[in-house]
Amino acid sequence: MPRIADPRRRQDVVDAVITQLARTGIGSFSLRALAEGLGQSTRVLTHHFADKEALIAAVLDRLDERQHAALHATPGWDDPAVPVGDVVRAAWRRNLDDEPDTTRLIREIEGLAAAGRLPRPVPGFVRGRAEFVASCLVLRGLGEEQALTLATMLNAAFSGLQTDRLTTGDRERTEAALDELCTWIDSRAPGPAGEAPAPER
Repeated sequence: MPRIADPRRRQDVVDAVITQLARTGIGSFSLRALAEGLGQSTRVLTHHFADKEALIAAVLDRLDERQHAALHATPGWDDPAVPVGDVVRAAWRRNLDDEPDTTRLIREIEGLAAAGRLPRPVPGFVRGRAEFVASCLVLRGLGEEQALTLATMLNAAFSGLQTDRLTTGDRERTEAALDELCTWIDSRAPGPAGEAPAPER
């Protein structure tokens, strides 16, 4: 049973664990190997977490929190004059140029969740992103139901392109596809002056 610990210190430990798991993966690890990677003893981990499952749960919560903070820090997301495509491209650059290891970890977690190999679901990772993009579309004049449907489609394609890029390293091809995706979503959202969305082709 872990002792009561300082919440700030616990968060620092979780952030360090995330950095290490982003290097090594989360699918199969031991507390001992993880602690060694951190340059610590396993007591540092067992002080804060009852067991491996509790540690994974803390990692999932913290990643979800960090992901949503990053989304809301994306320039222009809450400005109807900024095309949604620009917001999507900014997220792409952050995910793949600034934080590729963390993005790989999130993709791995989603794959494990889809296979039922995590101790609990991670709805915030996927639905939370869709709800965020839907809020961008609502700000640009779409109804909530349509916005959530389009956001779900956009996010599924965006995640697939990220996986393709991380798997193949093919920047040119995947970013050409991303440009088409951004053109599509911008055609579906009203412009800054409130024009009707262009018909889908």
